[in-house]
Amino acid sequence: QVQFEESGGGLVQPGGSLRLSCTPSTSIFNYYAMGWSRQAPGKQRETVAYITAGGSTNYSDSVQGRFIISRDNAMNTVYLHMTNLKPEDTAVYYCKAIASAVNTIWGLGTQVTVSP
Repeated sequence: QVQFEESGGGLVQPGGSLRLSCTPSTSIFNYYAMGWSRQAPGKQRETVAYITAGGSTNYSDSVQGRFIISRDNAMNTVYLHMTNLKPEDTAVYYCKAIASAVNTIWGLGTQVTVSP
C-alpha cells in the first residue's frame, strides 16, 4: 500500500507563504500525475493543482498565479509553493497520486490555516 510523507502545513497570516511537500513510498514516475487537493470544513474536496510525469501543470482558478506545483525527481518529492495566502485557502491539503482516470491514491492530509 502506498504511503505518503506530507509536511509543510501550519498557521500563517494572510499574505504569507507556505511550502507543502509530498514524498510517496513508491516512485512518482509510477503515476500519470501527482497533485494536491484541499477540503475546507463543510465543503467538497477540490483539486488545487497537479503536475504530470512530463512536467505539465494545471491549477484551479482560485489559486492560479499564487500557487506553484513542482517536482524534484531526484528526491521523489512533489511541492506546492503557496504565496499570498488568503483566509479562504484554509483547508486540509491532500497529496494525491493519479494512476489513471479511475485510480487516485490519497495521502492523509496536512492542515493549512490562514488567519491574522
